[in-house]
Amino acid sequence: MSVPEAARPEAVRIEISNRKRGRLADRAFSILGLFATTIGLLVLLVLLIDVMIDGLPRLGWDFLTSYPSRKPERAGILSAWVGTAWLMVLTALITFPLGVASATYLEEYSRKSWLTGFIEINIANLAGVPSIIYGLLGLGLFVRWMNLDRSVLAGAMTLAILVLPIVILASRESIRAIPASIREASYALGASKWQTIRHQVLPAAMPGILTGTILAMSRAIGETAPLITIGALTYVAFVPTLPISPEPPFINPQGLFDPFTALPIQIFNWVSRPQRGFSINAAAGILVLLFITFVMNGIAVYLRHRYQKQIRW
Repeated sequence: MSVPEAARPEAVRIEISNRKRGRLADRAFSILGLFATTIGLLVLLVLLIDVMIDGLPRLGWDFLTSYPSRKPERAGILSAWVGTAWLMVLTALITFPLGVASATYLEEYSRKSWLTGFIEINIANLAGVPSIIYGLLGLGLFVRWMNLDRSVLAGAMTLAILVLPIVILASRESIRAIPASIREASYALGASKWQTIRHQVLPAAMPGILTGTILAMSRAIGETAPLITIGALTYVAFVPTLPISPEPPFINPQGLFDPFTALPIQIFNWVSRPQRGFSINAAAGILVLLFITFVMNGIAVYLRHRYQKQIRW
């Protein structure tokens, strides 16, 4: 009997033992992952139930349409949710075109070089910078240097630079996922590079771009530190002026420069108060903020599925 034949039973036993250990490790990892997920969901559920117990009785039309007050039973979030809506609309209008244009240039036009690599690395790093740093940047750049004061526009521009790296990364991934055959077929039909990008690449990448943008807005809507840093007010008994005017030219930009507050700031203000009534108001405000966030995430999922069904290749 040769040496390999004699050693074969031992090799088989080692192989069987390794397979058993692998199956046990897989099972242990699955159980550990399930346990960690369950713990996280339970903690989130307990916190949500606690907030709902305090906040649901306070929710009502009066709460949504009343201004802040020194008396907790009269206080509302009208100026806070209107300011939040202003911020989200302006942030999206600033971030979406800049993010998509930057991603398109980096993915379709730029040549691979050390400068391009340096820019890409820094964009990825900027997505993880603490939000307070962006608040300090907004304070120095928009509030003081550009003299925008504590306005809605300054807050929106600060949030825009906060989420812009996220939108760029999401847009680049979506554009990169488009098969090269789509571009080649368009070129074969005589289309230029810009025509190919405009009519083929961007429409096909739009589900991922929209999803990334809305999820970035979901992060921006809950940010407090940057807004407090640039000087957003915690007590605002008015709402910013609407951008629509009844007289020609029917546009009133004055609201862009009005002081503002937002839901996270109003919640922070109420939580810091010692009265029990303000804690209840904060819980109700948290529920409103969670509802808006869930709606935005739901819209992102809906748009993604809707556009994906329209893609044929």
